[in-house]
Amino acid sequence: MTGTPSPTTISTRLQRIAALAREIPGPLNNLAHHIDVEWLQEAHRKTRKDGAPGVDGQTAEEYGRNLEENLERLLDRAKSGTYKAPPVRRVEIPRPGKPNEARPIGIPTFEDKILQRAVAMALEAVYEQDFLDCSWGFRPGRSAHGAIDAIWHRAMKMHGGWIVEIDFRRFFDTLDHVRLREILGRRIRDGVLLRLMGKWLNAGVLDGDQVFHPHTGTPQGGVISPLLANIYLHEVLDEWFAQRVRPRLKGQAALTRYADDAVFIFEREEDARRVLSALPGRVAEYGLDLHPDKTRLVEFRPGPKHRDHDGGDPPRSFDFLGFTHYWCRSRKGRWVIRQKTAQDRFSRAVRAANEWCRRNRHHSIEEQHRQLCWKLRGHFSYYGITGNSRALVRFHQAVHKTWRKWLNRRSQRRTMTWERFAHVLERFPLPPPRPVHSIYA
Repeated sequence: MTGTPSPTTISTRLQRIAALAREIPGPLNNLAHHIDVEWLQEAHRKTRKDGAPGVDGQTAEEYGRNLEENLERLLDRAKSGTYKAPPVRRVEIPRPGKPNEARPIGIPTFEDKILQRAVAMALEAVYEQDFLDCSWGFRPGRSAHGAIDAIWHRAMKMHGGWIVEIDFRRFFDTLDHVRLREILGRRIRDGVLLRLMGKWLNAGVLDGDQVFHPHTGTPQGGVISPLLANIYLHEVLDEWFAQRVRPRLKGQAALTRYADDAVFIFEREEDARRVLSALPGRVAEYGLDLHPDKTRLVEFRPGPKHRDHDGGDPPRSFDFLGFTHYWCRSRKGRWVIRQKTAQDRFSRAVRAANEWCRRNRHHSIEEQHRQLCWKLRGHFSYYGITGNSRALVRFHQAVHKTWRKWLNRRSQRRTMTWERFAHVLERFPLPPPRPVHSIYA
């Protein structure tokens, strides 16, 4: 290897794989020969370098000191079958906005991330030719905002209808390995790639000083996990709905899926109820389970709410990807769909900001300001969509309030009054809340 490969060169090779996948709808046998040292170098370039080290303790910087030799050895082990997928190191981190609760995350080794990225690049070139337009998560050129935009346009075109929200119970922990291998085998027959994916599925998890080998689930923290989830749900939901369900319905219907979050919209209630009743059995065939409390049918049509049989107001909105979708009147009096930050996400973000300010209150104001600006811009870049200005302003005000509160507790001798805090904001202003995404384009 004599220098850095051009991304254009790798892109050309990816296009060749994509063209081959379009020409051959069945299994592909020879994909691993595309993966060479240059391919691994491109995978290394795309791999984050600031992550925590895995079970071997090796950082990205340490691996990069002898990159060429390391990648050559990695390639040889991967293709000869001697590569051993190391267990994933499990750590627990506080849940956002819930400092007393923790959630486990998996941390692969840096070298394993590179190899997973290399395999994912090849598989993505194949499966992008198969995936349907209803799928938006973890795909090139697609995003959560694209999924939200798709829902808005479909629901507006249908003048509302009936929504079926589905929620999988621990999807990434319960994905069936046997079923996944069957699904992969229908499209991929390359022994090198299938062997590597089998090793990742069986690599195990290091928790403390013990290694556990779960028989279900995707590789924890793995680069390849989102792609495997999409491949799995492409068969479980996308193809099933497009090929077997929708042709039998009496009215219009559409599916929007972002990874394991999915929403169906139906023109007719009877179609929605038929699909809702069929879904538990369908996902059970693949070892999955729907959450009974979070999977529901929602009447999502414009107009005033009507009392249900129990005298309460039935739900006329639904949550998807952190937004509550609801009908309201526009300034011209027309019924339109709007989105606002979902209440649980808003509360979680406020709690997280409060906890961060509490833990970092003794740092310099300059450093706190820099971090808070970064956090606010991140919040606005996701939740800053047309029609959500009120929630953005509320969050902006909440961060101001919590920052002043914890600055005030830095010292008992000098009170951080609102007047004094105003002078702080003159020197260190926080980013203003403003929408950055339009769903009406």
